[in-house]
Formats: sequence, structure tokens, C-alpha cells
Amino acid sequence: MISNKNYFRQINDTDINRNIKEVQKFKNFDEVKKRIANDYLTHIEYLADNKNPDVIVCILPDNLYNKILKVEKNESADIEEAPQQNETITEIEDIALNFRNFLKAKAMRFRIPLQLIKESSLSVEQIGEKSSKQDLATRAWNFCTAIYYKAGGIPWKAQVKGNDNLTCFVGISFYRSLDKKTLQTSLAQVFDEQGKGVILRGSPVEIDKKDRQPHLTEQQAYELLKNAIRGYKDAEGTYPRRVVVHKSSKYTEEEKEGFSKAIEEEEISTFDFITIFESDIRLFRIGNYPPLRGTCLELTETQYLLYSKSSVDYYQTYAGMYIPQPIEIRIAELNSSPLKICEEVLALTKMNWNKTQFDGKMPITIDCARSVGKIMKYVKEDETPSKKYGFYM
Repeated sequence: MISNKNYFRQINDTDINRNIKEVQKFKNFDEVKKRIANDYLTHIEYLADNKNPDVIVCILPDNLYNKILKVEKNESADIEEAPQQNETITEIEDIALNFRNFLKAKAMRFRIPLQLIKESSLSVEQIGEKSSKQDLATRAWNFCTAIYYKAGGIPWKAQVKGNDNLTCFVGISFYRSLDKKTLQTSLAQVFDEQGKGVILRGSPVEIDKKDRQPHLTEQQAYELLKNAIRGYKDAEGTYPRRVVVHKSSKYTEEEKEGFSKAIEEEEISTFDFITIFESDIRLFRIGNYPPLRGTCLELTETQYLLYSKSSVDYYQTYAGMYIPQPIEIRIAELNSSPLKICEEVLALTKMNWNKTQFDGKMPITIDCARSVGKIMKYVKEDETPSKKYGFYM
């Protein structure tokens, strides 16, 4: 526990009340959010320059949150309490400036990760109230795990066999630019089995006229994976022996050619190209509960159904409120066994320390790549984004 008051900076009540009045008077949420963010950034800059902490915790007063920031509820797990294990994280299109994402993007230049938390989430008195989503133990677990990771620790890691510890997992997603003029911008998240991540920003892409999905050109795919492999080399000191690419859309021939060229140039012997998305197919199990987490069904030689969030044998129950939705795994290029691919995807659903769940639906590669895009859109082209995942969670 830090007792030195020099590590604390206080946002004045006068400034908070002024910003609240601005919203009530003019209803200009975006400009007021920027003002509030700048108030925080002033103190963040002081702490970064003079104290050099590992993590900076930004507490959001309840009156400020409820009157200005509450419109972003469920957009981020670290502004309020992290969602319960059964909750579905809904992706919300940014129709207005997102305070949490904007603040994290602008504070990135100080090279110290932030943890945002609502004032009432730190209050023991909130326990037992209907407004509180989580008990004290769950809140403490989520908060401390996030702080520990952002400070440089590794809360847990996936088990590996033999030489599998030299596998580089790459998740690719897309996000719209802030001005909506750029249709999509590519994004890659590189992970190894220990959860070490490297964030990369790609180039603008076009929407395919046939399937209405964003796709990379051959050159873009080549450069993106080339940079991802080099990012792994910089972090680990050696090149990976195997590369696994996860996407949420199908691979075009151009994308496969570009990825393959990058892998060939780096002399990587084994690679797998996988598509992962939520499936409309459901399985039924005899009894009162849905299929067990980890249930895998082969639909075709290249198509598999996997229950990553469902009944848990250890607890002898399914804790969700709705029928669980499995994920579908489609194999575009395969050098490993399909069973190994499915086992890895299941293991990677446990690696998101921003949610601290043992039964996440999507693997961290896809889940993180989507989350990063929400912050990356606030990072200007001439600004250098952080490569560490802790700055985006």
C-alpha cells in the first residue's frame, strides 16, 4: 500500500461540477469528455515525469460517471466492474467520443498503462446493494489481476508441450477510422503461449464487393505478418518455429499468398491459417444442461464446432442465462492436427486478463485484436502506439 501522498493527484470538485454543468447546459458530450480527459492527462503527465510508477489508477467519481460517462456502459470492463462470467460483451459502434478509449490513447505517450475504475467499485459499502454486479472477492480479483499484469507480471500461462513454446499466434481484426472515411484499417495482435503480446497497426483496407468483408491485399498481408514475426523476434530474441494466424473472416487467395511469402522468407517450417467466428449451429446434450465446455464436433475435414463457453463439468452446471453459442473453426491452411488447433483455441480463451474468465468465448487473439481497435482509432497516424497489450485493456 502506498502511503506517500505525492503519488496521489486529485481532480478538483470544482472542475467536476463545471464539466457536469456544461453537459447539462449544452449537451455537448464530446467536448466535455475531452476537457475531463485533459484534466486527467495533466496529472498523469506529472506522475509519469516525476514518480515513474508501473501503473496509474484513474478513479472516476460517481457523479461524473453517472451524468457524463454512463452512456458508455458495457463498452469497457475496466471503467466499471468487469462483467460477470456469464455476461456477453456487446460491441457498440462509436457514435460519440468514448472517454475511456480516448483517455488511454492520449495517455499512451507517457508509456505508463492506465487502470480506470469507478469510485463506487472501490467501496466496501456497495457490497450487497442491488446496483453492485459483483461481490467484493470478484471485484478484488479482477482489479488486482489487471494491475498485476499491467505492472509487468504474468498471472498465468497456457501449458505447452515439447517445442510448442516457440509458436507465434497472430490475431487479425479490422476497425473503422474515427472520421469514418477510411473504410477499414487492419490490426494484428501477436501472442505467444505465455500471453506476451505485441500490438501492431496495419494499413487501410478495402471492403470486398462480393462478401462485403474487409480483406488485405497480398502486399498488405505480407507486410503485416512480416512485422508480426519481427515483433515476436524482438520480444523473444528468436524467431518462432510455428506461426498460427487467426481471423474472423475467410481468407482470400491474395491473403494466403501474402502470409505464405512472409513465412517462407523467415524460414518458418510450420504454419496454420484459421478462421474463427460465432456459429449458428447448436448441439443438444441429453439431460438438463448444454454440452460441456471443450466439446468439439467435426463437421467436415476443415470445419469444426467448439463449445468454449458452456457447461463446466467441475461445477456440474451451466451458469449462463441463455443457450450457449459455440464457435466455428474453419481451416484454410493446415500443417498441424485439427485437434491441436481446437485445443489451442480453447486454451487461448483463458488468456484474456482484462476479463479474468476461465471460460471466455473467443480466444485472446481475436478478442484482443477487436478491443485494441477501439483505442487505436484515437491514435493519430503520426503518433506511435504502444506495442504492449496492457495499454489497451
